Amino acid sequence: MKKLHIIGLALCASLALSATTFAQDITVAVAGPMTGSESAFGRQLHNGAEQFVADANDKGGVLNKKLKLFVGDDACDPKQARSIAERISSRGIPLVAGHFCSSSSIPASEAYADGNTLQITPATTNPLFTERKLWNVLRVCGRDDQQGVVAAEYIVKNFKDKNIAILNDKTTYGKGLADETKKALNKAGFQEKMFESYNKGDKDFNSIVSRLKRDNIDLVFIGGYYQEAGLILRQMRDQGLKTILMAGDALNDKKFASITGPLAEGTLFTFGPDPRNKPTAKAVVEKFKARGIDPEGYTLYTYAAMQVWAQAAAKAGTTDPMKVMKAIKAGAWDTVLGMLEFDAKGDIKQIDYVIYKWDDKGNYAEIDPAL
Repeated sequence: MKKLHIIGLALCASLALSATTFAQDITVAVAGPMTGSESAFGRQLHNGAEQFVADANDKGGVLNKKLKLFVGDDACDPKQARSIAERISSRGIPLVAGHFCSSSSIPASEAYADGNTLQITPATTNPLFTERKLWNVLRVCGRDDQQGVVAAEYIVKNFKDKNIAILNDKTTYGKGLADETKKALNKAGFQEKMFESYNKGDKDFNSIVSRLKRDNIDLVFIGGYYQEAGLILRQMRDQGLKTILMAGDALNDKKFASITGPLAEGTLFTFGPDPRNKPTAKAVVEKFKARGIDPEGYTLYTYAAMQVWAQAAAKAGTTDPMKVMKAIKAGAWDTVLGMLEFDAKGDIKQIDYVIYKWDDKGNYAEIDPAL
């Protein structure tokens, strides 16, 4: 009987220790389209967050506590994003790195604000995300009114006296980027010949392609995602069009080339300077490669978002979201993207978009905008 009593006490002590250890963990979240049509980008966000948590824990965690990762799937659906945000906040999670789609990040941010969770998006580019004076939002990427200007400058410089069309998929991101590009073009005295919308998820673009053909369009700019852009490109080539396709950062995944094959050659898109090539990211990139992961697109942006939070939490001596936010906006942070600082709205002060071009082998590289 005594032996059983001792075993019982030992078991209770063990369970108590486990509970104490668990209570000392800090759960952080990553949220985005882990399933659905944009799951390639959800994979990028998940990979970046997972690697950061592993690296942070190898160094002792944050505030001497281990990190645990909660993964939220919004499938780029606004209602699902809001539900995920409420779930994350209800668990008292102090940080979420996410979301990806602007149409998800914007409604989710309101739930995070109400639930006292700090949201740092690696990828949401719609200006509205940081224009609503919410206390809890930051982004480590640029904005559509910045990449739209870069796209427009390239078009004006390289397609003078050519016929330009602008398409969008009616989403918050796609329509927003198309509008900003059109605004910048028009401001430069350049008038597009065609401005049309389609529905995200469409597969048949032959009627739009026929109009592009009729109007002798030399370049079509697409505000939308890689799936539809890839299909539009294929259907243009099927009808014999040599029209150049250009888009924004949502073409930054090699799944675009899996849709188009060699037809991707010559396609252009805007994105920040490739973070994989930054000296500040070299050691982390090697860790990804050792795991067989190419940290393309927004992978390193997600890693950087969590780096900013971890450094600010250490400086503030707490994970309290409001205190961490105050620290973030007051400082400069050393990340895989380089030093980052934030303005009062939550936008980074270091902004630079460049032009990329796809080749026929399924790769893309930054180009000289003058070429």
